Amino acid sequence: MSGNKPILVSGNLPAAVLDFLGEDFQVEYHAEDRPMPRRKLLRLLSEKVGLLAMITDHIDEELFDHAPRLAMVANMAVGYNNIDVAAATRRGILISNTPGVLTETTADLAFSLLLATARRVVEGDRVVRSGRFKFWAPFHFLGREVTGKTLGIVGMGRIGQALARRARGFSMPVLYHSRTPLRKSLEKQLHATFLPLISLLKEADFVSLHVPLSAETTHLISRDELALMKPTAFLINTSRGPVVDEQALLNALREGVIAGAGIDVYEREPVITAGLEKIDQAVLLPHVGSATLETRTRMAWMAAENLRMGLQGEKPPNLVNPQLMKKRKRGE
Repeated sequence: MSGNKPILVSGNLPAAVLDFLGEDFQVEYHAEDRPMPRRKLLRLLSEKVGLLAMITDHIDEELFDHAPRLAMVANMAVGYNNIDVAAATRRGILISNTPGVLTETTADLAFSLLLATARRVVEGDRVVRSGRFKFWAPFHFLGREVTGKTLGIVGMGRIGQALARRARGFSMPVLYHSRTPLRKSLEKQLHATFLPLISLLKEADFVSLHVPLSAETTHLISRDELALMKPTAFLINTSRGPVVDEQALLNALREGVIAGAGIDVYEREPVITAGLEKIDQAVLLPHVGSATLETRTRMAWMAAENLRMGLQGEKPPNLVNPQLMKKRKRGE
């Protein structure tokens, strides 16, 4: 029997997850596999106390103004740059995310992009499908070896560490740059060496980005940084689009400043910089870093559990603004 508190789920989630939420709440959900239109989202939130949101939803002051009863937003993503957390906290609205569950899946994809760019997998597929595969020749359609090459990881959190573990299977020396260096014991375990970003960019054959989006990391990789990389190096981005200056990347690929790029996220997603789609040495994916059935299902369940606990007065396990719970305990 459903409860009295109305909530909105802005994505099309598995029926079992919706049924779980329906045991405690009146659930309204978006039954399409595409983002909920902004106008509809604002309209439906007018009486809702909870929102299970997608990364494509912009959770900002305007939305909060349209949702005077909103008590919690459970974001179905590890990142929450789509949410104005400061504004939510001022209004006493709990925010949660879904960390951890997508670590291995995203690391798999990052390494897939690394291999695909180095060995020209997607470009080769296009050649065969278009009927242009006419002959074999010893120095035709050459790619680059991966085994033994140097991997540079920018952002050594869970996903960066998972990527470093995969690199060991390819005998790749690992360099990394992170805001906080790892413990020496963990560095030894991962066979990873800390370097300043400039040095990493100069030395790595593959540079893979795994940083959260912030003012500090916006355009972390732009023209000057790309110019530091080897002309034989590849850039991989499965973090957030604005971490890379997309126009600068396009120019670098056109001019041969770097050898190629594997991109899963975009600066103005879903729009990509005009011309990037014509670059053969770029592999472009539609933001599928966590897109496996297993991972997306785990994310949905985690977001649902976060929302249920938060709206029932308990502390969600993945609370982004835990200071609100402390205030509630003090009766503020």
